[in-house]
Amino acid sequence: MTKTAAIIGGGVIGGGWLARFLLNGWDVNVFDPDPQAERKIGEVLANARRSLPMLYDVALPDEGTLTFCDTLEEAVKNAAWIQESVPERLDIKHKVFAQIETFAPHGAVFGSSTSGFKPSELQQGMKRPEALMVTHPFNPVYLLPLIEVVPSPKTGTDTVAKAKEILTSLGMYPLHVRKEIDAHIADRFLEAVWREGLWLIKDGIATTQEIDDAIRYGFGLRWAQMGLFETFRIAGGEAGMKHFIEQFGPCLKWPWTKLMDVPELTPELTDMIADQSDAQSGALSIRELERLRDDNLVAMMRALKGQDSAAGALINTHQMQITPKKAPDFSKPIQSADRIIPVDWTDYNGHMNESRYAEAFSEAVDFVMGSVGADAAYIASGFSYFTVELSCQYQAEAHAGQKITIESQIMLGEGKKLKVHHRMYAKDGTLLATGDHFMLHVSLKTRRTCNPEPDVLKQLEAAAKAQANLPDPREKRG
Repeated sequence: MTKTAAIIGGGVIGGGWLARFLLNGWDVNVFDPDPQAERKIGEVLANARRSLPMLYDVALPDEGTLTFCDTLEEAVKNAAWIQESVPERLDIKHKVFAQIETFAPHGAVFGSSTSGFKPSELQQGMKRPEALMVTHPFNPVYLLPLIEVVPSPKTGTDTVAKAKEILTSLGMYPLHVRKEIDAHIADRFLEAVWREGLWLIKDGIATTQEIDDAIRYGFGLRWAQMGLFETFRIAGGEAGMKHFIEQFGPCLKWPWTKLMDVPELTPELTDMIADQSDAQSGALSIRELERLRDDNLVAMMRALKGQDSAAGALINTHQMQITPKKAPDFSKPIQSADRIIPVDWTDYNGHMNESRYAEAFSEAVDFVMGSVGADAAYIASGFSYFTVELSCQYQAEAHAGQKITIESQIMLGEGKKLKVHHRMYAKDGTLLATGDHFMLHVSLKTRRTCNPEPDVLKQLEAAAKAQANLPDPREKRG
């Protein structure tokens, strides 16, 4: 499969799609007649280049090639995936898809970012309706993994399967919406909350900030990791969901909400909302707000990653897929890390906290352990290495978004003992820190030291012997 994507429409959503494909190693063609498109896309891409790699503890694939095309034909003619993100007008989308199917290769996936139109509406008049489905993302597309995949009865099942496979390879979560409906699934929830918020403002009950505070300090945190129904299941206590429905179900008939009514968006109400919004966050530019949003999302998603839960579990799975699978070469220092420093590793001084250097070296020694057979399966069998001593020497500052690599060298590997020296480098070769690990092999059943299993011991001794021929890195000066 040709790994080329075509992005038709380079606004906020199209730019986010572009970044997600590009940073996962796809070549991307983009067509947008807006004379400001290149600038706007460049700003979205800069945010994505900073934030997406922070989710992972390994390097993303090498970035693809970005090409700005003068015509739609040039953009789509060699694309395996074509994503439409033009304005939400059905007549415009029909014209765009008529051109796409004229020039696109057979077998290409046609995706639409539409928030509300059904795929059967988009397919009207098409000669190749089986290629088209809704693939509705959420902003920022380069960070939020959910994609609502909505086929119509005319969409090819093979095309849907292909689309889901590609989206998964990009670290995204394709939610297959089995029955097409206006606004799909997620936006119907969002519109319900939005409508209720408009009434609360119009009736003078709450301001935009008070409504946002109710979400971000309360149920928004629960929804981020458990969704709606699992949250309510817990609220039902030991009796579970049935008890919750019995207790709170009757409330649905009470006049608590105006969800079925829409307030008229008069100039006065519009000005009131805009004025409150400006007072709430107008001190920051849109780009500053985007960066704050992205940093917060990265920190929260990395917390979920540590728990292997919700969006974090998805990141862990994708990380395993993009981690290079190759046998280490012990004739040279082991490259035990190649990654970006995430925002949650920095402190009040604006640089990486000293404890995070230790964490980076800890992950590096995990890589070394795995390279001699003491991997996850070995640990699951009841054996591991425990750190007895770790020392770090700090040479230079490191900051969020900075690329680092770590070279590790086995200094001793015999019997129960494993000693490893680490050197952390910036992208320009600056030595940032060094570290020394001393570990002992243990049985996880007895929690006492013991010799490694024969196969691991053999691999360790062979690696240590090969590494002993290297210069002593501790004699280098940073």
